[in-house]
Amino acid sequence: MADIDDVPQSTAPRKRADARRNQKTLLDAAAAAFVASGVEVPVRDIAARAGVGVGTIYRHFPTRADLIVAVYRHQVEACAAAGPVLLADSPTPHAALARWIDLFVDFLVTKHGLAEAMHSDNAAFESLHTYFLDRLVPVCAQLLDAAAAAGEIIPDMDPYQLMRGVGNLCIGAGSNTRYDARRMVGLVIAGLRAH
Repeated sequence: MADIDDVPQSTAPRKRADARRNQKTLLDAAAAAFVASGVEVPVRDIAARAGVGVGTIYRHFPTRADLIVAVYRHQVEACAAAGPVLLADSPTPHAALARWIDLFVDFLVTKHGLAEAMHSDNAAFESLHTYFLDRLVPVCAQLLDAAAAAGEIIPDMDPYQLMRGVGNLCIGAGSNTRYDARRMVGLVIAGLRAH
């Protein structure tokens, strides 16, 4: 009889890594489908984008609300994770801040339909705004603090106020071709520079 210690331990972590990768593929496909067609896009279209069967999506996300929440959280996590990476890889903290705000604008402008869905009566969406603030305000604060410490921007900029202002500049950007939210946000970021 084989000893339990003889069983290879590498299969469980690999399976978990595969499951995480598969879930990321599903979430990326759903996000792309939401951008292209809104949150009411047929699940079969999302499955086709992800290269999986419809049953696979329902196994991971039993309801559309579950999928919307997961996509939103996935995008928030990607934006949160990008902050420290940009700070480490950018030539200056201000450049990192500008690049992160650019990603934040992408998130805001491309969450086509997510905002409307989250204002519905579905209880699954209630905690998402708090989650969004809890994850992203500290990242923005870290970038602002680094840029201020380097003397690149005016000190004491409130991260929540900046994010709120950027969010307000992005309202309606997807539906008005004459309005360039990214350009307006760029002016705000340039205006933070210490003179």
